Amino acid sequence: MASELIVVCGAGGFIGGHLTGELLRQGARVRAVDVKPFDEWFQRFPAAENLQLNLQDKAACGQAARGAQTIYNLAADMGGMGFIEHNKALCMLSVLINTHLLMAARDAGAQRFFFASSACVYNADKQRDENVTALKEADAYPAMPEDGYGWEKLFSERMCRHYREDYGLATRIARYHNVYGPHGTFDGGREKAPAAICRKVITAKLTGRHEIEIWGDGRQTRSFMFIDDCLKGTQMLTASEFVEPINIGSSELVSINQLVDIAESIAGIKLQRSYNLSAPKGVNGRNSDNTLIRQVFGWEPDTRLRDGLEETYRWIHDQMARAR
Repeated sequence: MASELIVVCGAGGFIGGHLTGELLRQGARVRAVDVKPFDEWFQRFPAAENLQLNLQDKAACGQAARGAQTIYNLAADMGGMGFIEHNKALCMLSVLINTHLLMAARDAGAQRFFFASSACVYNADKQRDENVTALKEADAYPAMPEDGYGWEKLFSERMCRHYREDYGLATRIARYHNVYGPHGTFDGGREKAPAAICRKVITAKLTGRHEIEIWGDGRQTRSFMFIDDCLKGTQMLTASEFVEPINIGSSELVSINQLVDIAESIAGIKLQRSYNLSAPKGVNGRNSDNTLIRQVFGWEPDTRLRDGLEETYRWIHDQMARAR
C-alpha cells in the first residue's frame, strides 16, 4: 500500500477527512484534495499531500489524479435536507466533479475508482410511509430519486458503470445511508439530522432554555450509520471484485422523535418540543436493506445508534463549549 498513491477527493469534508486519516494510519501514501481553503478542512494531516483544487474543473481533476492507483470520489456540494431542498442546481453541478474525475482516472491509468453515492437515489414512491420497507438496491429503478441531489448521484452511478464497461476502469459504488460522527459540520445549514439534533440539545443545556424545534412532525424515520462503519464498508467494497451499487448503511430504523430521545438521554435532560411543519423534512421513511452486503461480504454496519451518537454528542459539545 505504501508504494501506491491513493487520492481522496473531498478530503476536507467529513467522510473524506476520516478516510484520509484511516489510510494514513494503514501506511498508505495519500493525496488529499478539496476545494475549501486549508483552514476550513474538518481534518488535515501533514503526512498527506494536501491540495486545494476545484474539482469541477477538468484540469484540476487531471492534476489530482496524476500517478494515482486508487481514487476515492467523496467530493460533492451537499449537506442535510435543508441544504438539498434549497440548492438543487448546486447539487446537480457535482456531476462535473465525477465526470471530470472519471476522465482523469482513465487518462492517468488508475486501477480503482470509488464513487460515494447516496440513498437519495431511491424511488420516492417507496419512501412515503414512515413504516417503510427497507430499500434494496433494485429499488433505484424505475427512477424517481430525490430532486436535484438524488438525480445527480443516480446519473453519476451510470457514468461509473459505463466507464467500467467501456474503458475497463474498476469502478465501485456505495449508496451511503446518513453517515454521522465527530469531526463534521453541526451548524451553518449543511448539517444532517444527528449533528443538528445534538447541537440543539447541547444549546438547550448550555443556555438553560429547555426547548427544541424539530423539523416536520418527528414521525419521519431514518437509519443512521456511524463513520467507523462507513470507512470499513468503503474500503472493503473498493478492494473487492463486486461491481454493482450496494447499500452501506445501518438497518437500525428510528424516528426523528426517537433520535431526540437518545440525544436527551445522553445529555440528561428533557426538552419541550415544538414542530416546524413547514421546514424541509425529506421523505417520510427510509431504511437500508442489508441483505446484499451480508451476502457479498458477510458483514453490515452494526454500531448501535446510541453508542455512535454519544461519541458524536461529546465531540460537538466540546466544540460548542470551547467556542463559548
